Amino acid sequence: MFGLDTSYTILLLICLLAACAFEFINGFHDTANAVATVIYTHSLKPTTAVIWSGLWNFIGVNVGGIAVAMGIVNLLPVELLVDQNLLHSISMIFALIFTAIVWNLATWYIGIPCSSSHTLIGSIFGVGLAYYFLPGVSTYALNWNKVMEVGLSLMISPVFGFGFAMLLMYILRKTVKNKVIFKEPPAKKTPPPWIRAILIITCTSVSYAHGSNDGQKGVGLIMLILIGFSPTFFAIDRSKKAEDLLSETKYIEWTIQKVDTNFLNIENRKNIHVISRDLNFIKTELTGVSSFNQLEKSVNFKIRKAILSVSKKSESVVKNLSESSKSRIKPAVLAVMTSNLKKFKANTEYSPRWVILMVSLSLGFGTMIGWKRIVVTIGEKIGKTHLTYAQGASAEIVAASTITVSTYFGLPVSTTHVLSSGIAGAMVASGGRQNLRMGTIKNIMIAWLITLPVTVVLSGLLFYFLRMIFK
Repeated sequence: MFGLDTSYTILLLICLLAACAFEFINGFHDTANAVATVIYTHSLKPTTAVIWSGLWNFIGVNVGGIAVAMGIVNLLPVELLVDQNLLHSISMIFALIFTAIVWNLATWYIGIPCSSSHTLIGSIFGVGLAYYFLPGVSTYALNWNKVMEVGLSLMISPVFGFGFAMLLMYILRKTVKNKVIFKEPPAKKTPPPWIRAILIITCTSVSYAHGSNDGQKGVGLIMLILIGFSPTFFAIDRSKKAEDLLSETKYIEWTIQKVDTNFLNIENRKNIHVISRDLNFIKTELTGVSSFNQLEKSVNFKIRKAILSVSKKSESVVKNLSESSKSRIKPAVLAVMTSNLKKFKANTEYSPRWVILMVSLSLGFGTMIGWKRIVVTIGEKIGKTHLTYAQGASAEIVAASTITVSTYFGLPVSTTHVLSSGIAGAMVASGGRQNLRMGTIKNIMIAWLITLPVTVVLSGLLFYFLRMIFK
């Protein structure tokens, strides 16, 4: 299977099942983010709500693209970690999966709305940092630009959730004359049809957004596993034709040759030489080749490294040209160059259809199970008063909007923290700070603050320990 012998194939299957387990846990861990409002406002019965949410999580994964998934893959450049010793790759994979699953289960068990996003990303950070401390290594195995983007999105998104939910509640109070939406829902009585429809739509939106963002993290995790186990097989998108990549390579080479290096800084002048070298390598290897299967196994991975190198350094060149007032290159030309580079890089940024289907099923089924612990926390323990129709709708509208925008830009965010902070903001807008149960808020804040450092340390130590064993 994928060029692996029987023993490694079995290990790969175990790791894939573990990744599905992580996504399954993510499902029942984060279900509450979508269904708490419709359950506590009696808009839907619990069983109906979780099945409906699971369906839209499934749809979100399948149609939400792979931008976030590739953001996860690009956090940890596997080109630095993958070598001839497959056990080194297994060390990376086991450290990631073990840490992510253990922390998710622990926080779910005690009923704290912890972020699966923080958990997975912290695990990736830990492996990348621990790599630096291995004997003979002098570089961090992390894409620091991407790390900064992801870190910023994780930090800012809960603040947006809190602030915009407060603002939306304020607008509703000023504009909506029917005050029934601000009152506690009658026990076991469904809300008026128009309110119920709004709440079901917001529940659907959060479920879909969760699938399109959090589900992609599972796709990214599985791609890390596949590249780690069989880098030569999954290095390049084999569904594409080798001659198409050759054509793209020649076009980029022609474009780069047109760049006047006199308008570039010293760093990007050096980048031009590296780009030309890597493009020439790809061109040499692919000339006369119609299928990637014709290449030697090791060449596929070398082509992947060359594509990523060309993409990264070309982006730096384009940025330098766009910022230079003397380059006299039209913005439209730079836009075409950027578009061509994106298409070129897409040969390495992909996911097989079966991976997306596997993750969507795991997340969808996980959504239907184990939801009650976190639902109780969100529905009853954040605010001192019962969740109202307006509070539930405001929090979910803000959460769905924030997650959808983040997905568009390929940034992973925490559905848990965005929704929880949205409910807290809605509660504060209704009754001030005293309307919050500060004990619950404190627990959520502690989980938010310690998840990254705990998972970084745990995955880093585990990775380092395993690499020392499998020298």
